Amino acid sequence: MISRREAALRLDIPLEMASRHGLPSRMSEAELEAIRADPPPWLAQSWANRTGTKPVWVQLTCDICGFTEAARPKKWWPAFTWLSCEEHSAAELPPLAAGLARAEIDGIGSRFIGIVDSIST
Repeated sequence: MISRREAALRLDIPLEMASRHGLPSRMSEAELEAIRADPPPWLAQSWANRTGTKPVWVQLTCDICGFTEAARPKKWWPAFTWLSCEEHSAAELPPLAAGLARAEIDGIGSRFIGIVDSIST
């Protein structure tokens, strides 16, 4: 059995859409494959409307310990140089290169801090 969240990930749709269209909270692999093989009209339309410019889900991976999770990307997320779990210290990241400034962005996924190294002005 897989969760609704896992089904949404595999179908590449938002969790909200999965709930709104009645996907059950738990389903079997066979049920998921049946949906993929013969998608309902709302799912077929969702797939057809994809422009490919913005992913529905992204895989976040801590550059220190390797912990991963899937998350919905936010419009305000910049391109991260590094990602780390909240419990790691900044000293565990690779050192900042000369001429760069480092900024930390909290609230990425459920437990990540995004690090952006950029040219200092």
